[in-house]
Amino acid sequence: MWCPFCNHPETRVIDSRLTSDGFQVRRRRECASCQARFNTFETAVLKAPNVIKSDGSREAFDEDKLRAGMLKALEKRPVETAEVERSMRNLVRRIRTLEEAEISAQQIGEWVAGELSRLDQVAYVRFASVYRRFEDVQAFREEIERLERENPGAVDARQISLLRDERS
Repeated sequence: MWCPFCNHPETRVIDSRLTSDGFQVRRRRECASCQARFNTFETAVLKAPNVIKSDGSREAFDEDKLRAGMLKALEKRPVETAEVERSMRNLVRRIRTLEEAEISAQQIGEWVAGELSRLDQVAYVRFASVYRRFEDVQAFREEIERLERENPGAVDARQISLLRDERS
């Protein structure tokens, strides 16, 4: 490993340990020439499949794009960052460990919707409205009613009801 300070080609590892999430190895290194110390991080590189878009085009899987979509749906929602990161890791692991060379954007969208549904119902409806291209208010109502039918006891105490109770 080259020293980032003096460009000397030899450094030695002083200490190695796993990061707190367990997905990286942090190595503390020292330059053999200038004795400067610095950290490096090592991660496993897994080849992600190409994504087949709805128009038939293909593009490389982009973790940042996935993260941006989830964060947009979760914007201003009371969901802990650690929960979001856990969901992101689950999704990325699921995608990167596929044995196929390609995956449809629709399949990824379904997985994201599932994670958002578990994290926050409002974020799920936001995502579903774009992902499923809701055309009118009735489409929103139908999706919310379906969500409430499928998860009757899953209403989080942090959230207000998605639909006004018609009996009140």
